[in-house]
Amino acid sequence: MTTTTTTKNIMIVGVGGQGSLLASKLLGHILCEEGYDVKVSEVHGMSQRGGSVVTYVRYGERVDSPIIDKGEADFIVSFEKLEAARWSACLRDGGRIVVNNRETDPMPVITGAATYPHDVLESLKAKGLNIDEMDALSLAAEAGTSKAVNLVLLGRLSRYFPEISEEKWMAAIEDCVKPKFVEVNKKAFALGRA
Repeated sequence: MTTTTTTKNIMIVGVGGQGSLLASKLLGHILCEEGYDVKVSEVHGMSQRGGSVVTYVRYGERVDSPIIDKGEADFIVSFEKLEAARWSACLRDGGRIVVNNRETDPMPVITGAATYPHDVLESLKAKGLNIDEMDALSLAAEAGTSKAVNLVLLGRLSRYFPEISEEKWMAAIEDCVKPKFVEVNKKAFALGRA
C-alpha cells in the first residue's frame, strides 16, 4: 500500500462528449490499485450539448469529501484551453495544468454572442501558473482516433506519477476500456506519455 499523509486533488475538465468520465474512471481505478482511498465525483453541466463538464478525483490515506475547492487542485487536466482558464482558480500554489492546446467553441461563441479569447494560455502563464500544453488532438489522431484525446492527456499526466509504472497504467486501460478500443487507447496513452 502506498501512503500519503495529505489528500491529493486532480480535476479533469472539458466539454461534454470528450471522454472526461472515462479518464476519471481510469485514474480512480489505478489510484485504488495503488492502495489509496479514492473519491471520484462527476459534475455535469450541459454535457449533452457541449457544455462544461468537471470531474474531481481525490486520493490519499483517507478521503472524506469528493469535492475540490478553490486553491486545492494539485493538477487540472483540461481538454480545452478555455476550460483550463475557467477552472484555474481551483489550482493550488505550485500546482500544474496539463492542457490540450485546441479550442472548442462554447455555445456563446457558436451563437455569435461572444468571441473566443485567443490569448488564453498566455494569460495563465502571465499569472505564473505551471502550464504543460500539448497538441493532444494530433497525437490522438496519430494513435488512430481523434476521440482518444483523453488518453493522450492521461499519458502526459502519468509523467508526474513516477511511482506508478507504465505497465500498471496499461493494465488499468485494459481493465477500464472496452476490449475493441484497448489497443488504440494504449497507443494514445503512450504517445501522450512520450
